[in-house]
Amino acid sequence: MFVCDKCGLCCMKVGSSAIYSILDRGDGVCKYFNSASNLCTIYYDRPLLCNVDEMYKAHFKDKMSKEEYYNLNYKVCKQFKQRQKEK
Repeated sequence: MFVCDKCGLCCMKVGSSAIYSILDRGDGVCKYFNSASNLCTIYYDRPLLCNVDEMYKAHFKDKMSKEEYYNLNYKVCKQFKQRQKEK
């Protein structure tokens, strides 16, 4: 299972990706993100795009190992956090 630390940075960056642009509330932040709690307001019914484990099963299991897929996701998390620190 993918371990998310719930920092919210991926939810605050949906506007930077064409794939996630459907979730953009107009300012680059996901329309389902609650900035007060740093959590998704529809977490248990979130889109497939937002569920790392389910996206792997649906689209990537025949393309790479789960470990590779998780590592790519963790890499993006790390990049978001690094950019946040640099601000």
